[in-house]
Amino acid sequence: MKTALLFDLDGTLVDSDPEHLAAFQRVFGTHGISLDHTEYAANIMGASNELIASRYLSHLSLLEQAATLDAKEAAYRDNLRDLEPILGALALLDFADRRGLKRAVVTNAPRANAEKVLAALGVRQRLPILVIAGELARSKPDPLPYLTALERTGASAAHSIAFEDSLSGIRAAAAAELAVVGMTTTLDSRTLLEAGATLAASNFTDPRIFRLTEARRYSGAEEGAKA
Repeated sequence: MKTALLFDLDGTLVDSDPEHLAAFQRVFGTHGISLDHTEYAANIMGASNELIASRYLSHLSLLEQAATLDAKEAAYRDNLRDLEPILGALALLDFADRRGLKRAVVTNAPRANAEKVLAALGVRQRLPILVIAGELARSKPDPLPYLTALERTGASAAHSIAFEDSLSGIRAAAAAELAVVGMTTTLDSRTLLEAGATLAASNFTDPRIFRLTEARRYSGAEEGAKA
């Protein structure tokens, strides 16, 4: 089977961006850095920690930058409460099971975050391939994380789909020649489509996702015009 469903984590499988923003605000605030939702969505959401450090922490030493970002990630993990997957995610995994589709998570999040969130969602065993962009030479928006996921799943880009909520993630997946479903968890449909999404959806129950998956399975061609 050459088809794989490749999922971003934060903002895609789980609506965790409010918790991330709160953790950034707590930790960055000690350095006099103020962040609001607009700033977070424009410059932090989906970005690698390396890029975030270059944008906001360049006045600190490299060791201080690393310690600050480690503190943010720890604050995020320590304040996680009950998590629920985005509506329809489990049904889509059931659909993938029935059709024997490969699945992977492709994320800029640190491994400790990803492992904890997937375990809390109860889907770690159903998403056995975990690509951590920070462990590769380049993170999103570079296509390397998605190209790595395709290699590890043995799937073809022409037959596969990525699910993303951030501009950097959509650009990475599109550059890897994947069809991309943009999730409107934080950004609106127009913004996602302009970034390169094939279609935009509020959750995984959208029937266009299933039609697109079937179209990719059998022809590798994107279904219709962008919607």
